[in-house]
Amino acid sequence: MSQWVKEVPVALTVCDTEGKIIEMNDKACKNFAKDGGEALIGKNVLDCHPGKSREKLAQMLKNQETNCYTIEKNGVKKLLYQTPWYKDGVYQGIVEMIIELPQEIPHYVRK
Repeated sequence: MSQWVKEVPVALTVCDTEGKIIEMNDKACKNFAKDGGEALIGKNVLDCHPGKSREKLAQMLKNQETNCYTIEKNGVKKLLYQTPWYKDGVYQGIVEMIIELPQEIPHYVRK
């Protein structure tokens, strides 16, 4: 993993087409410390999700789908963006990006 990716203040978790976690940057390891942090690498991401979220993730892995939503947890707003990643045009799995958002965020419509 490139140094800038390792230290960027966005949680990045990368899994292969079967759901095996193959990379996590520092922020992702910190975010998921109570679940094992860096020790999650090599584990299946499906095992980290219960019920409907597990079903949704399995569908995304199978159908190469994107999922995007926001949450608020402990007063911190976050954007979660899960999307397929490719190498030389070949589907490789899903990458999840978790970005902390300010409480108030401007929205612009550009032409």
